[in-house]
Amino acid sequence: MVLTARRPEQLREWARPHGDRVLLLPLDVTDAAQIRDAVAAASHAFGGIDVLVNNAGRGWYGSIEGMAEDAVRHTFELNFFALLAVTRAVLPGMRERRRGWILNMSSVAGLRSVPGFGYYSAAKHAVEAVTAALREEVAPLGIRVLAIEPGAFRTNAYAGFADEPLTESIPAYHGMLDGVRSAMIDQDGTQPGDPLRGARAVIAAMAEDPPPHRLVLGSDAYDAVTSTLRDAMTDIARSEAASRAADFPPSM
Repeated sequence: MVLTARRPEQLREWARPHGDRVLLLPLDVTDAAQIRDAVAAASHAFGGIDVLVNNAGRGWYGSIEGMAEDAVRHTFELNFFALLAVTRAVLPGMRERRRGWILNMSSVAGLRSVPGFGYYSAAKHAVEAVTAALREEVAPLGIRVLAIEPGAFRTNAYAGFADEPLTESIPAYHGMLDGVRSAMIDQDGTQPGDPLRGARAVIAAMAEDPPPHRLVLGSDAYDAVTSTLRDAMTDIARSEAASRAADFPPSM
């Protein structure tokens, strides 16, 4: 197993009992040179990469109108373009061996946009689209692709918002964003999702035949996603007549 992180020393205690079965590597997924080095080192140590887990990411909160341009670009650079870069670096080896798994960590936000996290949601929607297309492209090559959409899980990912000041430039959105930030801080430590059970669910999904295309993790996530999709179907169906009326008449 290869574990990568910008600060791999934080994983050293976890990795130590596993000896040489775990290789710790530094990796900033927005750095192309580090991606190349990490893929090469992992392939050399273990003879190839069988499973890629694209798990790096984070959210910046702000309004669609008011979020700073650099924050918008950072959001897509980390949550979308970095995932693409790592995937494209690993695919040649999987393609040559004609086997492999790519697990793309999306989010409920990839299926249901979240106010205050609009650009994060947009990046995760892009991950969903790329994952769906990639799945079809590489299936004949023996490579399988799974999108994972977790809800709120009890990790340390939420805690950072407690120390981040509100930098929204447009006062009209401050109330909405204060509510978003406060809700996340208040939920920290009580999120319903269990990371260990979530990981086991992913492994179980990979063993299914055929495996699912996507895996929604957490009861809160399942309820949110299914409600969103039902609402979308209802909304689309209301316009069925208008949709079909946009065709040329059958006689033409």
